[in-house]
Amino acid sequence: MQVYEAPLRDMKFVLHELHNDDGFGDIEALEEFTPDLVDAILEESAKVAQEILLPLNRSGDVEGCTLENGVVRTPSGFKEAYAQFREGGWCALASDPEWGGQGLPEQVNKMTEEMICAANVSFSLYPGLTHGGTTAIEGHASEELKRRFLPKMVSGEWSGTMCLTEAHCGTDLGLLRTKAVPQVDGSYKLTGSKIFISAGEHDLTDNIIHLVLARMPDAPAGVKGISLFLVPKYLPKDDDTPGPSNGVSVAAIEHKMGLKASATCQINFDDSTGWLVGEPHKGMAAMFTMMNTERVSVGIQGLGVGEAAYQSAVYYAKDRLQGRSLSGVKNPNGPADPIIVHPDVRRMLMTMRAYNEGCRAITGWVSRALDAEKHATDPEVKQRASDFVALMTPVVKALFTDLGFESANLAVQVYGGHGYIAESGVEQYVRDARIAMIYEGTNGIQALDLVGRKLPAHMGRYLRSFFHPVSNFVEANKADANLGKMVEGLEKAFGALQLSTATIAEKGMRDPEEAAAAATDYTRLLGLVAMGYCFAKSAFIAQGALASGTEEADFYRAKIATARFFFDRILPQATTAFLAIKSGKASMMALEDAAF
Repeated sequence: MQVYEAPLRDMKFVLHELHNDDGFGDIEALEEFTPDLVDAILEESAKVAQEILLPLNRSGDVEGCTLENGVVRTPSGFKEAYAQFREGGWCALASDPEWGGQGLPEQVNKMTEEMICAANVSFSLYPGLTHGGTTAIEGHASEELKRRFLPKMVSGEWSGTMCLTEAHCGTDLGLLRTKAVPQVDGSYKLTGSKIFISAGEHDLTDNIIHLVLARMPDAPAGVKGISLFLVPKYLPKDDDTPGPSNGVSVAAIEHKMGLKASATCQINFDDSTGWLVGEPHKGMAAMFTMMNTERVSVGIQGLGVGEAAYQSAVYYAKDRLQGRSLSGVKNPNGPADPIIVHPDVRRMLMTMRAYNEGCRAITGWVSRALDAEKHATDPEVKQRASDFVALMTPVVKALFTDLGFESANLAVQVYGGHGYIAESGVEQYVRDARIAMIYEGTNGIQALDLVGRKLPAHMGRYLRSFFHPVSNFVEANKADANLGKMVEGLEKAFGALQLSTATIAEKGMRDPEEAAAAATDYTRLLGLVAMGYCFAKSAFIAQGALASGTEEADFYRAKIATARFFFDRILPQATTAFLAIKSGKASMMALEDAAF
């Protein structure tokens, strides 16, 4: 059974208590967003997620999207839900007020995204991609394009997509063939086909604004010859209402493993009018503005699905009677005890819980840096925030989606045979979670980005934004009797990370394949240390709250218990990752191609 109640208390803990000492707070531009206002927004967001979106999750999966005469229909109830969502202002939460947005901090926006993804990840893609598109347009488009398109997109009246992939090229965008021919009026005519376009066609909005990668006739080969264009489905009229069709058509919708209520389309452009976004042949830089935004949001998708899977598993584990507790009968009036009494079921539930709380804690840290990167007036804070965001973006995308998929699988395991049956609802989480490890750059690509680009950038400067706070915390708290074991575990894992960093730097300079062979393990290792740091801080704060006689003792005791489980059962994976990194590429690359 799919159940979900927004984890508001934990969200408030992350927003108001956990990261107050990170140096990214006290931003004047965000002073109006007081804790009371933030809490009110989160509570309203929870209502939207639980009351409007969650009831459509299972039915949307069963019905899916349909293509009729070139028009895509979303599942029953989606159009009405989107109208409520848009009218409530939820499309415009974090957008710039200049274009009609509410200018909320990313800290709040990311928690809202988690709730939406937990309730209905297919639905989340429609407004989510639009927000990413507005980010690219705001950062790179001309003032005329901004004035013409941003207000409608920010409000949610028009939606957005990003059109990168073609049938013959996925990650290697340098191979794309879509062409853009300049016109005398300064516009371009685009011709080509794109595949795997999320929200590429649907019935939720009056117009769809495609951001399309294409080549001009004089473009150099490879990624250095790619430009970005804004191509609307309908050409706007002078009064900003949709006008004539712009030669954009849907050839098919993909029949997918999951996310069946999200329309993933094959899109054709036939002499479609578009306008250049950014500079000629600099389309990848402009598109990455959107993709980096989307990569963090895709990580949040993993967290959202993981949280929904966890809650559904807890519901079942408390309800399902099977066997007797090894420590003695716990349900004497029933024929068996609920399966939550069994250690292996507890292992699975605690693993999911720790993954979710750890990822949520990192979300709060990264989103505070996103706010500081955008709004801080102190150049040092702004630079440190930018460095931290650059370092952690691939970690958030890869780690959160890996763990979200693992949590979904664990939920099925908790349900046993019933989890494998569609009626339970939890097998949908496995199917929905799987794509997040692939799109917006596969998790292997994220690992290569971290190791190949982020680690060596500016002589390792990005790492300092992470290493310094972890090192400072360890030194300040290693003598704390209450935290001792946790800090000791964090110190050992942090040491493994430092040694792994040095190993990759030394081997990678001689042989790039050595760095590539270590990339996935290094990404997991960095993510585990980040989670460990957040859990140790959480335990420190929780101990202080309990010592002060808080009225929420149960919450803080649970926080400490989850932290202890993480350090006992999950953080030891850091040793495995370190040993794998240290082993190098030899065994990985030894087998001849023909032997596979």
